[in-house]
Amino acid sequence: MPMVVILTRDVEDRYRGFLGSAMLELSAGVYAHPRMSAGVRGRIWSVLSDWHGQFQRGSIVMTYADSAANGGLGLSTLGEPPRQIVPHDAMLLVRRPLANGDTNR
Repeated sequence: MPMVVILTRDVEDRYRGFLGSAMLELSAGVYAHPRMSAGVRGRIWSVLSDWHGQFQRGSIVMTYADSAANGGLGLSTLGEPPRQIVPHDAMLLVRRPLANGDTNR
């Protein structure tokens, strides 16, 4: 049962109440649970996905240990996260646009 961390950004208050009932809110929009089973994690993600499909607002990122994923880190996202995460050589990297907006370099 690996640790699960969920980050929310610009979402409705209902997410805060729901996630706060199942996880510890470490900071505004940052939730963690030290030993969440894959089944519970899947059910929570299902609720979040349904709500995000209805409201189409904000972004949600969930991370958890996954030995089959690049870097051993499983990631699930809804909406537009502020950074793009890309796999590269068995690890995960963050891609950000250049200051002038040119991403082709």
